[in-house]
Amino acid sequence: MSDADAIDFALLLLRGGVGAVMLAHGINHIRPNIDGTASWFGSMGMRPAKLHAWLASVTEIGAGIALFLGLLTPFAAAGVVGVMFVAWAINHRGNGFFIFRPGEGWEYVMTLGIVGLAIGAIGPGTWSLDEALDLNDDLVGWTGLLIAAIGGIGGGAALLAGFWRPEKS
Repeated sequence: MSDADAIDFALLLLRGGVGAVMLAHGINHIRPNIDGTASWFGSMGMRPAKLHAWLASVTEIGAGIALFLGLLTPFAAAGVVGVMFVAWAINHRGNGFFIFRPGEGWEYVMTLGIVGLAIGAIGPGTWSLDEALDLNDDLVGWTGLLIAAIGGIGGGAALLAGFWRPEKS
């Protein structure tokens, strides 16, 4: 095996790991009961709650599958970044850094968000559908990073501006 193969294997592990985490979270939000997720989202100020429960879940599932396959990778990375940005804003931001603190801190969502940005820039490697479809040259580097950042953070910020209505303290 060459060094390039080791890098492609590492990218496959990274994409597969983050993809599996996102897929599992999306499925967990739907099963056993999307209504419970919607209630939780509503308690944090997302309106309409059920729509946003579905939107987050479908984004997590779609991003997870796409990352695993290495398909349209910076767009999948934008899904990760966007979901993590919204989770940070509405749930984790005020709870300190560490995830094990009461209310769950923001270290976990920050880590996944940064990894999403990095995957967007680095790309999926040659062991991917992007490579098979000859998309790697067009969707890596600054282009991939901008897609992941603007799509994720910009999309998340737009969603929050339009639909987040937290209770006033």
